[in-house]
Amino acid sequence: MALTPGTKLGPYEILSAAGAGGMGEVYRAKDTRLDRTVAIKVLPEHLSANPEAKQRFEREARAISSLNQPNLCTLFDIGAQDGVDYLVMEYMEGESLATRLSKGPLPIQQVLKIGIEICEGLEKAHASGITHRDLKPGNIMLTKSGAKLMDFGLAKIGSAINQPSSGMSATLSSPVGGQPLTAQGSMVGTFQYMSPEQVEGKEADARSDIFALGAVLYEMATGKRAFEGKTPASVIAAVLEREPAPISSIQPMSPIPLDALVKTCMAKDAGERWQTAHDVKLQLKQMQMMGSQSDMATVTAPRRKHKEMLAWSVAGVMALLAISALVYSYINSHKTGQVFRAQLTAPNKLQFNFVGEFGGPPVLSPDGTKLIYSAFDSGKKQLYLQSTDSLTIQPIQGTEDGFYPFWSPDSHSIGFFAGGKLNRLDLNGGSPTPLADATFPRGGSWGRSGEIIFSPQYGSGIWMVSANGGTAKEIIPVDTKTYDTNRWAWYLPDGKHFLYLAANHSAPSGPNTGVFFASTDGKENRKILQTLANAIFASDHILFLRGNTLMAQSFDPLSGQLKGEPVAVTDKVDRDSAPWHGSFTASENGTLIHALNIGVEGRLLQWFDRSGKMLETVDKPDQYLQVRISPDGKKFATTIGNANSSVWIYDLAKKNWSKMTFGTNVNGYGNPVWSPDGTQLAFNGNGTSGTDIVILSKLVSGAGEEKLILDKDPGGALYTAQTLLDWSPDNKTLLYVRAEYNQYSSRSKEESYQLNLLPLTGDKKPSLYLKLQNLTSDGVISPDGRWIAYTTSQSGKNELFVSPLPWNGAKWQVSTTGAANPHWRKDGKELYYDVPGFAQIMTVEVDGHGPTFSVSATHELFRGHNIFNGYNNSWSVTPDGQRFLLITNGDSNNQPPLTVIQNWTGLLQKK
Repeated sequence: MALTPGTKLGPYEILSAAGAGGMGEVYRAKDTRLDRTVAIKVLPEHLSANPEAKQRFEREARAISSLNQPNLCTLFDIGAQDGVDYLVMEYMEGESLATRLSKGPLPIQQVLKIGIEICEGLEKAHASGITHRDLKPGNIMLTKSGAKLMDFGLAKIGSAINQPSSGMSATLSSPVGGQPLTAQGSMVGTFQYMSPEQVEGKEADARSDIFALGAVLYEMATGKRAFEGKTPASVIAAVLEREPAPISSIQPMSPIPLDALVKTCMAKDAGERWQTAHDVKLQLKQMQMMGSQSDMATVTAPRRKHKEMLAWSVAGVMALLAISALVYSYINSHKTGQVFRAQLTAPNKLQFNFVGEFGGPPVLSPDGTKLIYSAFDSGKKQLYLQSTDSLTIQPIQGTEDGFYPFWSPDSHSIGFFAGGKLNRLDLNGGSPTPLADATFPRGGSWGRSGEIIFSPQYGSGIWMVSANGGTAKEIIPVDTKTYDTNRWAWYLPDGKHFLYLAANHSAPSGPNTGVFFASTDGKENRKILQTLANAIFASDHILFLRGNTLMAQSFDPLSGQLKGEPVAVTDKVDRDSAPWHGSFTASENGTLIHALNIGVEGRLLQWFDRSGKMLETVDKPDQYLQVRISPDGKKFATTIGNANSSVWIYDLAKKNWSKMTFGTNVNGYGNPVWSPDGTQLAFNGNGTSGTDIVILSKLVSGAGEEKLILDKDPGGALYTAQTLLDWSPDNKTLLYVRAEYNQYSSRSKEESYQLNLLPLTGDKKPSLYLKLQNLTSDGVISPDGRWIAYTTSQSGKNELFVSPLPWNGAKWQVSTTGAANPHWRKDGKELYYDVPGFAQIMTVEVDGHGPTFSVSATHELFRGHNIFNGYNNSWSVTPDGQRFLLITNGDSNNQPPLTVIQNWTGLLQKK
């Protein structure tokens, strides 16, 4: 009979049922003495009179009572009342590994982490003389504190095994009459995870658990059981006679050593397996430290009856450069000329920040001894340095919020962008030195002559400044007849020539987009390649992308002449479609590193609550760029695309999509904005000239064509951007940012950026609301129409301010740690924003009912989610402020890993 809430078992009050199995029913209960939640396991009524079942129940109590280890379920108490036998154990919040595996395989770093934790628990149990005998995903709980082994109902208790490697010597004597619970020749356990000796009814020991551990590791890595069959007999036959398919054949990106490790765990002969959980733990830790896959790594199986450490052997390799799990395991093999690969992911707590407007893709130093990149640590973004002779990852002080780093020719200093500036930093010590303004940069490069070339704006030409400071000057203006941006400059070895990408935002995929060869004196400037991404030079080749395939072509850096035909080096290279930049880098010593495109067809739209708990994912992955929830909270608009994007609407109740725009009218991310009644959408489009950004609108019903609301000012600059921000609650006005390229563009001279108001009735003539000191793309009108929240910079970092509408000169600063993407709650009593880097969602209570604006303390709602690092509007919030819709890159533990190719030019010789 099931226990009902309120039932008392001694001092324990039943709260609810928590689960049930063949050998026990589990309830969530309250310990009334200590005021804590516990789990109570009772023997089911139909088994309470069964002597063997009671013996198993008591055996579980004896087994776990002797164990005290973080990865084992803790027993608090044992009791009996009114014929009910019960165990009182710690209550574990989380999900079973079986439940997690129902969703698919785990990322490799999680496989290693959970595997190590399982080994820790088994190691303690085995040292205490306990063999679990029923290790399987259903008996492993995933909690916030780690994996925990539970359900020792089938455990075998004997004398402790000797484990000198672990230092454990605890023993537990068998109880009186402590023979195996089943008769000789019978089986205990779960078929798919039972060792051959178990299915044959023979004696089980710790090595039987090792076999089950191998099956669990296999399932975590592949999402498939190691041994399958339609009947118990066929499963038993598989366990006894068959070998599972290699992990690498199912998951090609899995570490090669893991394949060998698991195969050894599941050896048919117990003597050929790893002999202790401690051995397996050491190998998993080694893989965790070294990273992931390595073509040169092999495993030597343990000798019969003896444990043996994992051997990482490399035939014909000169030296192994050991570095941390974040960067790479790397072989120095110039003398052999062999090509080696390695695959590595970010370690715990760190999250790569390779893509987006403020990303920092990996860049190798010219001498190949160091790697630099941007990453998050608990929401804090900065640049990190990894040296090949170090096992630690070093955050670089002074590079907080830094992005797009690059190296000096001597590999001793770096350049990077932060705070609206181009900065240099000597890695041997000192603080960053600002060199020039760069409010929206697109890369830099440091030449042998001591000059730095860079693109300070997303629509600027190529500029030059001395690495020692001085006045910046433009050396390659944009050819405005065909292009509107020059970016991603890359110095060639002579320090006088360089590569750069030229493109047009209105037609980036056109035949004119490509890489140019130019000289710093301006005498050379010609297109050499058609590609929609950056290019670099290394090992006498120019490296560039075609889609996600990295190509190499022989190139003379002095004459700028290509030789031969381009050859594919590797595919699945991650490419950031927003700024047109590939995440690949190469050094002068033959090392190539790139971020892996993991094959996801796009980003995800995911709902979160105010605590940061992920609630659900909307539909399938796609190239989502921006999202805006409708005023009634029943729909959302999103921009989808790469070079050419479209605006779509999703109905949350009907769960269907409707396309709003067709052709190439949408400019960039589109910036869709809802009318207050939800009947229209306004968005940014391309002007008739193909270079200006205008504002269009369309009925949400889909009827009719797009309507031009704001065209280019004929008296304005040659290039004008009019970025749409918001629609006033009275339906009468649009808020937008007007920008004419600043001093870094030879095409116009701009005094400032300005927030403008566009009336939708009357003369429809725009009026100035506020001049800003730097570029902004953020501004929202309060629900009562009395205030505007916007971001702007007074010290190189964007902060959130609120000013009255109309403006009277007053303003209130809301944020102090950086801000972007402000949102109002529908009642106007709360403002939300994110900290630049898109890792923290913040909230602040405000009061704008009186003549002045009141700001309360700011609080963090949540952080750390892998939010798409886009331009703006990467997330939106429901009118009541209870749910947040985020564009994410998916599971942060499933972020694209790094691939290392040593002696990559050897790949060209094979083709």
